[in-house]
Amino acid sequence: MEIKVSARHGSLSQVTQDKVKAKVEKITRLFDRLTEIIVAINLENREQIMVDLRVSAEHKHDFVASQQGDELMGALDGAVHKVEQQIRKYKEKLQKHKGGEGISQEVLTEASELD
Repeated sequence: MEIKVSARHGSLSQVTQDKVKAKVEKITRLFDRLTEIIVAINLENREQIMVDLRVSAEHKHDFVASQQGDELMGALDGAVHKVEQQIRKYKEKLQKHKGGEGISQEVLTEASELD
């Protein structure tokens, strides 16, 4: 999995880039099918830093979030939180689609009818 960090209208030190990568790398614990994470940080307005986060997964699923904040790490935390919510919702949808809850109810109904 690849993590790309870029800055618009300014530059980030290597230490800051490493901190950003470490924070977004935690997203991989939620979903193991991620292929790429792109972080774009807009430094045009230093009072309101804008963080755009795009996480790509297998089968062309993308999770996108933007967050604006006074501090870079605060805005990054907000964007990461939004993406985490999207991934959790997607995983729940996948589990239901594959029969996580629906089949178990049918099996329970059939089992109670057999008794």
